[in-house]
Amino acid sequence: MKLSMPRGVLLLICLAVLAVACPQLRAQEGELDKSLPKGMTPEQVIQRFTANEKAWKQTREQYSFRQSVKVEAMDGNQVLGEYRQVADIRYAAGKRIKDVVFAPQPGIDMSPEDLEDLDMRASFTISTDELPEYNVTYSGQQKVDDLHCYVLEVAPKTMEKGKRYFQGKIWVDDQDFQIVKDTGKSAPDIRIVKKKKTQENLFPQFTTWRQQIDGRSWFPTFSSADDTLHFQHSDVRIKQVLQFTDYKRVGATPSTGASK
Repeated sequence: MKLSMPRGVLLLICLAVLAVACPQLRAQEGELDKSLPKGMTPEQVIQRFTANEKAWKQTREQYSFRQSVKVEAMDGNQVLGEYRQVADIRYAAGKRIKDVVFAPQPGIDMSPEDLEDLDMRASFTISTDELPEYNVTYSGQQKVDDLHCYVLEVAPKTMEKGKRYFQGKIWVDDQDFQIVKDTGKSAPDIRIVKKKKTQENLFPQFTTWRQQIDGRSWFPTFSSADDTLHFQHSDVRIKQVLQFTDYKRVGATPSTGASK
């Protein structure tokens, strides 16, 4: 008997398990093929996936989900402190609403930008609305396990003060034309000099995977980071694990394949 699963589900479940159990393991990525897309231009790829991402933003607001966050500050392999939070997320009248259900006293300081980056990780997208803010450059095509994707480089055109951006790579499925994976960081890093002292707020590289939830739309389900931040006077290793589970359509039964 063959078990039928939505595209990419098995891949992303395995990635989540492997990332937790053995962070050095990664998805099997093929070589980057720098050839142009067949039957369309790179510009058409960008226009098509950003239009689909705009539709996804509307679909996303019809769902609630649980967001689980664990952040560790480390010196090598020694844990210096930990931040944890579990919250239920929903949308109402276009606004994101968070109901915290578990939040022990944090053992590390989290800046407002740190918290914003964690909260916005699940909703990152580049739709037709965000596209004017970014330079999106076609890099080629690449197979990531069972998915064939277009790979695009993303960088903000300019950075307005007080606004957060994504900088890195995205993988767009060549059938659904939606983001299925992104890797990069939140930008900019913050360094402010006051009275000959430098205040630093640096941010780790992370990777986020999406999974098909409703048979059409790809929702974030897992994100991880393991990066060393080079502050002026010391290095700090940051590990993050974010899980987005229990997707439920508002007023409907729980969606299948949503939890890990």
